[in-house]
Amino acid sequence: MNQKLKGQIAIVTGASSGIGAGVSKELAKEGATVVVNYPVINGKEMAEKVVADIAANSGKAISYQCDVSKEDQVKQMFADVVNQFGTVDILINNAGLQKDAPFTEMTLDQWNFVIGVNLTGQFLCAREAIKEFLRRGVNGKSKSAGKIICMSSVHEVIPWAGHANYAASKGGVNLMMKTIAQEYAPKNIRINSIAPGAIATPINHDAWDTSEHLQQLLKLIPQKRVGQVEDIGKAAAWLASDDADYINGTTLFVDGGMTLYPGFEDNG
Repeated sequence: MNQKLKGQIAIVTGASSGIGAGVSKELAKEGATVVVNYPVINGKEMAEKVVADIAANSGKAISYQCDVSKEDQVKQMFADVVNQFGTVDILINNAGLQKDAPFTEMTLDQWNFVIGVNLTGQFLCAREAIKEFLRRGVNGKSKSAGKIICMSSVHEVIPWAGHANYAASKGGVNLMMKTIAQEYAPKNIRINSIAPGAIATPINHDAWDTSEHLQQLLKLIPQKRVGQVEDIGKAAAWLASDDADYINGTTLFVDGGMTLYPGFEDNG
């Protein structure tokens, strides 16, 4: 089997469940050794289940605990991965969460918590990854010196009432990604984003847990199905591969058409 990521080392943050777990499994199928990152709040057991699932399909993975919003922990994670595997080739900046509230009721703690994980966490991990890519350079496993995929959201472009912290974090991810892609493209480093739409994960379970909720959700999706983590995982594996070597600084929307203004599908 021709594995597009054979021999490459990938860190996937927030990978103990949901999209992160799905991406980890797809990268492993394509030959990458995957570091399944998980925060303290999620626990080791879920991450180890992802590792076990990868091993059961002849893949390679380890779990690693790290709060991506903490600079010292991020630095230690990258140092430990480089020490164990020699380098890092791919970073999937996936860790993210929600703390929703009406804007006038949103606390500073809620704001800072979401920005800290969703945006600052991506900054910290991307910074350490780029340092390693620059240190190592192109090593023959890929045409690029390194690849970063920032997990964004359709809400980097779609406003979302009641979720100001989350939408702001994803808007920030968009321009951070584009800015560092512009800065490091001359060094043969590729940095892109994937913006999922409605994906069936624990974080949005209440949006599709009943037939009524599902039908309401499907009104927002022209393709009339809820996405699966495999949809994001396959896109991430492709975007991290040399098949996408000339793609840099781009957001790939994987959303079933959610950004197509479905309210206008019947002439508005």
